[in-house]
Amino acid sequence: MKRLILTLMLATVSFAPLSFAASSTPDQAATQQAPVTVHYRTAAIAGVNIFYREAGPKDGPVVVLLHGFPTSSHMFRNLIPLLADRYRVIAPDYPGFGQSDAPDHTKFVFSFGHYADLVDGLLDRLGAKKYSMYVMDYGAPVG
Repeated sequence: MKRLILTLMLATVSFAPLSFAASSTPDQAATQQAPVTVHYRTAAIAGVNIFYREAGPKDGPVVVLLHGFPTSSHMFRNLIPLLADRYRVIAPDYPGFGQSDAPDHTKFVFSFGHYADLVDGLLDRLGAKKYSMYVMDYGAPVG
């Protein structure tokens, strides 16, 4: 009985990598899509230059991608093109992150509330009245 259990365990361990390798290779036909243009822009919101990435149809439903710590909108560089065929995608960098301004800490309040106000100001400026959010850690209190 012990020999049978040992044989089954070894067989499972031996074949497990093969099944993982087969299932982790994406079907190229399913993952290819038309090239998407991602725009890199900056908007002055309350005196702070906020960098953001934008892609997709201007009249499409809006998806806002809010990054976590210590990242930036760059973390969504592969996700944006996947969403942009159906959605208007907006991915800002918070002040002090990515390509946005890093204001003087003695003159700027670095808080989730302040970040939320700036993101809200950016979305107002871009005319995004109704949207869905995809958030990563810092993005939760900001969104």
